[in-house]
Amino acid sequence: MSTNPKELHAVYLRQLAKEKRRVGTVQLSILIAFIAIWEVASRQMWIDPLLFSMPSRIIQLLWEHISAGTLWIHASVTMFETVLGFLLGTTIGTLLAAALWWSNFLSKVLDPYLVILNSMPKVAIGPILIVGLGPNMTSIIAMGMLVSVIITTMVVYTSFREVDSNYLTVMKTFGAGKKQMFRHVVYPSSIPVIVSALKMNVGLAWVGVIVGEFLVSEQGLGYLIIYGFQVFNFNLVFMSLLVIAILATIMYKVVEIIERRLTKHHT
Repeated sequence: MSTNPKELHAVYLRQLAKEKRRVGTVQLSILIAFIAIWEVASRQMWIDPLLFSMPSRIIQLLWEHISAGTLWIHASVTMFETVLGFLLGTTIGTLLAAALWWSNFLSKVLDPYLVILNSMPKVAIGPILIVGLGPNMTSIIAMGMLVSVIITTMVVYTSFREVDSNYLTVMKTFGAGKKQMFRHVVYPSSIPVIVSALKMNVGLAWVGVIVGEFLVSEQGLGYLIIYGFQVFNFNLVFMSLLVIAILATIMYKVVEIIERRLTKHHT
């Protein structure tokens, strides 16, 4: 067996690529099997096709909405609300976490409030937001932000606090201030946690926005879901869920790209 570091590294990379292909193949096989079983079960009446629809009908309806141009209208509205809520929730949560790390007094004051707010069902605050901000897009974006901002603050703040104190002691020995310690030690050490918060917030932002659209909206994928239930058009409901899954996956992949670039930059 070769002991050349370059050759060993090349072998390791090939093994990683092979493992990635295997995982992708299994994932794709599971998805194809699920769709096939669902289609057959609906056609054979093993399940009620009125309630559970079938993949072929969903794809047909999806194509009809794409051809008519209506899907783009609803998807773009929901995507805009979700991305904005996601960015606001993550940014404000990270800034609040930095403020709590910066001020021990502030962290002691706000800690119980953060715990209480995190335990509250955010969905229940939706009607309050609608009354306060009005039945418009602003309240929906606020809902998407609110679902993620508290958990982001708590997770990132915990990461800031758990940075190895030895690094901070060395920085203090050389006369570094809090700003320098945060910039050169605390923030770089917490990048993996911040990226994990980004991944988590993708799902949370979608939940918040869709719930907001359930409550008050005349456009968007959440509106299509509620409308589909009201008129018993479950093909429309499943089509909307399919589009949400596709868009959420795209957002998640974008976060993964950001993760790779951040990790490469700070290694």
